[in-house]
Parts: sequence; C-alpha cells; structure tokens
Amino acid sequence: MTTDLAVDAVGLTKRFGSLVAVDDISVQVAPGEVYGVLGPNGAGKTTFLRMLFGLIRPDAGTIRVFGRSWEKHGIATLDGVAGFIESPKFYPYLTGRQNLKGLALLDGGDARGRLEEVLEIVDLTQRADDKVGGYSYGMRQRLGVAASLLRDPRLLVLDEPANGLDPAGIRDMRALVKRLAGSGLTVLLSSHHMDEVEEICDNVTIMRRGEVAFHGTIADLRSMAPDPGYALATTDDPRAVALAGAHPAVTVVRGEGGLTVTGPQAAVSAYVGTLVAAGVGLLSFTPTRTPLEALFFMLTDEGVAA
Repeated sequence: MTTDLAVDAVGLTKRFGSLVAVDDISVQVAPGEVYGVLGPNGAGKTTFLRMLFGLIRPDAGTIRVFGRSWEKHGIATLDGVAGFIESPKFYPYLTGRQNLKGLALLDGGDARGRLEEVLEIVDLTQRADDKVGGYSYGMRQRLGVAASLLRDPRLLVLDEPANGLDPAGIRDMRALVKRLAGSGLTVLLSSHHMDEVEEICDNVTIMRRGEVAFHGTIADLRSMAPDPGYALATTDDPRAVALAGAHPAVTVVRGEGGLTVTGPQAAVSAYVGTLVAAGVGLLSFTPTRTPLEALFFMLTDEGVAA
C-alpha cells in the first residue's frame, strides 16, 4: 500500500505575459514533514502556492494534493488543506473569537467545536475577546494560523508567516510551527529568510527567478555551505594579519571596517587562541553571516548560475 504525497507538483510553469513566474519546478512534500520553499521576493514562491490552492492555473505541469488534482476532483482537492496566502485578513471591529466563529460557521463541520482549542494552540486565549484592530501584526498572523487550524487540516500552508514580524514575533511564530510539526501535521511554508526555516524544516526548495536553485535536505544544504565569516577588531590589526600566516586554513583580509576572518570554525578558534597568546587584544568578534545565509545569497544572487 502506498501513501500519497501531501503535495506532488511536477513540471509546474506559470507565465504572466512575457514574464515566466514559475519555470518547470517540481516539489514533493511527504506527509508529516515540514517543507520550506525559500527565495527572495519575486522568486515565484507565492505564485507556486497560489497554484496549489487553485487560485490560478498552471500553464504546464500537474499538482496533486494527497493524490487529488484540480482537473479531476475540483474543490475537493483542498479537503484536509488549510492556510493563507500573503497576510490573513480579519474584520478589525470584531474580536478574535468573533472572527473565528464567523469562519467556523462558513466552514461548517465541527469547526465551531475546535475554537477554544485553536486559540490555545496559538496562545491567543487571553486576547480572544479583544478587537482584532488592537492586535499586533504578530497576533494577527497567529490568528490566521488559528483560523486555518479550525479545519483540522492534514496539510497547513503558510506564506511567509514571519514576514514583517519583530524578533519576538519571529521567535513566537517559529515556536508555533515547531509545536504544530511536533503534532504530526504536515507544514509547507515559504520564506525569504534562511534562518526562519533552518531549525524547523526537513527539506527545502530554494527558488530564484522562478527556477529551482536547490532541492534537498537541510543536512545537504549545510554540507554545501561555505566557511563562516567573522568581523574582527583588535588592538593591533597589522600583527593580527601577520599571525594568520601560522594558520593556512584561515583567511584574514584587512579592510576599511577592520578585519574579516573566514575559515573552518576549528581553525578560526585556533587562530583566535594565537592572537590571545601573543597579547593581541580582541575588541570585537562578530559573525557576519551564518554559513547557510551565505549559501542562500550565493544560490539566489542574480549573477550566480543555478
């Protein structure tokens, strides 16, 4: 007995006039996994999700959701699927609870019976009777997740759920997605931030200008990542550069803003130890980009081949 993929998209292409928004991409999401679709703005992520939800039709390729397709099953393709494209919208003059009640009435089934449960899942129980107009952006995003969970979905689709959030909001959204994934729910999310998905996704597709720049696991991605870089300020930069000669695996470049150090983490640590032993004072030692962030920009940069 075979288990249908949660999402099985093959050869998808979508054009808007002369613009090819999505160019022959394939994405397979297994039940129970957290899958990330990454890319800069304009990479084609939202267009892909719109095709998944049936909001637009692909010019070529097929999409199956738990074995169902729009061509054969119509709206039933979305049975067991919930989520939002871009930012969720609510009536600002109604409370969070009232908005959810209205959506539950429209959805039917046992959605009304899940209202208190979903409010608790997204940590909005204490603010459920406040008007949505007074919610922060992060609270509205979490209310959007609550509205999606009313359907008790098997697949939750989130389009850049942390976009526009402050650091605390990003932390809360990341923790929420982790909890949902831990419950066995399949999650497909898009993002343009590598660190947003690094800790929670099993597999990722990185898009650039509508094409696939990378397809694979987070572990595969880490194996491709370049050495980490650090901004280094010392009390004696010329001597710090000279001492790097004893560490061939480390590269130290002197610029207007100070020193930039790159190399394997163990080699960089040994180099820093040499500086300390030599009496060179360290004023600051700051990561520039994480290795995965650096790789993300390499893969999606307009001047780099996919």
